[in-house]
Amino acid sequence: MVRVEWPLHVVRRVALATAAAVVLAAAAWLGVGWIQERQSRCADGVVEQGASDECVGVTDGSYSFAPHLDAVVKKIQEENKRVLDNADKEPYVSVAYLTSFTLTAEDSNSAEGIRHELQGAYLAQYRHNRGDLAATPKIRLLIANAGSRSAHWRHTVDELIARKDSPDRLVAVAGLGPSTDENLAAIQRLSENGIAMVGATMTATNIQGINGFVRVAPTNVDEAYAAAGYLKRRGVGTAVVIQDVAKGNLYASTLGTAFTEAFQEGEKHRLVAERMTYDSSVSSAWQNELRYMPGQLCLQRPQIVYFAGRGRHLTHFLDALSNRSCPEQKFTVFAGDDTTNLTAEQLAHAAETGVEVLYTGLSHPDMYRASPQAVSAPSARNFQQGGLLEQWFPHDPRDDGGALMGHDAVLTAAHGIQMAARWQGQVVGDAVARMFHQMDGSQQVAGASGFISFQNNGNPRNKAVPILRLNVKGMAEFVEVSAAEGKPPEAQ
Repeated sequence: MVRVEWPLHVVRRVALATAAAVVLAAAAWLGVGWIQERQSRCADGVVEQGASDECVGVTDGSYSFAPHLDAVVKKIQEENKRVLDNADKEPYVSVAYLTSFTLTAEDSNSAEGIRHELQGAYLAQYRHNRGDLAATPKIRLLIANAGSRSAHWRHTVDELIARKDSPDRLVAVAGLGPSTDENLAAIQRLSENGIAMVGATMTATNIQGINGFVRVAPTNVDEAYAAAGYLKRRGVGTAVVIQDVAKGNLYASTLGTAFTEAFQEGEKHRLVAERMTYDSSVSSAWQNELRYMPGQLCLQRPQIVYFAGRGRHLTHFLDALSNRSCPEQKFTVFAGDDTTNLTAEQLAHAAETGVEVLYTGLSHPDMYRASPQAVSAPSARNFQQGGLLEQWFPHDPRDDGGALMGHDAVLTAAHGIQMAARWQGQVVGDAVARMFHQMDGSQQVAGASGFISFQNNGNPRNKAVPILRLNVKGMAEFVEVSAAEGKPPEAQ
């Protein structure tokens, strides 16, 4: 082997160059890391995630996830500050409202719907802290964003789990978004960590029996029996079911099956064709699948078409049905509660198709006027003309029921907190969750969407369900209050 001797000045030059390169590389790495850290932080507890740099995480109201939320977020921040300022006099715990606050076209929720949910959540916080239901410990309301379609649920849920200890003292999470695989996974992780949960708008029947979880929304089975009962009283004898079969859409899969079981009754009430299906997860195909269905419906001529799919898919189906080859044949479409997630523009467009549209909602302000025995008057009055919500957030119609459901979810958590403080002597997640199953009789929740008590599996017991009609102006028109058995609740 030949040994090469380098001159000393060359060795020094190479060494200096190498050292400089190492220093520059390290500086560049540190600089990039510093820049990324700066860019990834949106606010305390809120960071950028994903390819679209969504700001997700948990805030006390010092950060707003979207401009249209600013007014309600400011009120939550002010109330949270008031609670902290009085912490030496009155103890407090935290409740988080978790859902997708940064939305895209792929979300089933609408911006209006989640804004209304948060408005209702704030109303419940206000009533518990210093309103007509004032009690202790007081509640700080945290706002938790899991991102569009809850894609970043794990990050946000881990942030919530970390807030179980001081100074936040998180004991419960409300809201929890629509019925999807991602939100089910979030519920399971929160359950494993001993946090009480109250679903606001989640209806899929197979999300049940989870430790610490209850919901204030009627299940899809409840909605299906309410719809079937109304249709049978109306004399409808034949139906066809259209269902989204996209994997992970727990809402659609359980709704279609539930209606099929609730409606069929011998030859008197029957399905006149096999279930028609489309797959919304196949973006290149689902619109075409819906477009071809009216041709089959013209041959089958059902008295009702039951649509078990998301609201945004319903509008495409109505467009197709309005262009049917049998214009002389009149059709009525009945859908589930996701119809309430359509925007005012989408609802108006749906009304223009000329097809009669009925649907089961989760709640509606007119339930109180039509069936005062089915809801709590003190709670319901806040949602009427001149009520607190109109005073705080004027010119913001809340016919979608989101505000009532957000309110009742947080009110349920607050009721559990109050009961745990009184009977358990400690307010932690597990203790609050145990109280949910004691909410019966005189301890039921006096909700604006109906009186609320829970079965052992966490579902509400005999929850009132409103039947709504889409009128020619694209507005939700109240029809009647039905219930899980398919008949209106009796006067009490």
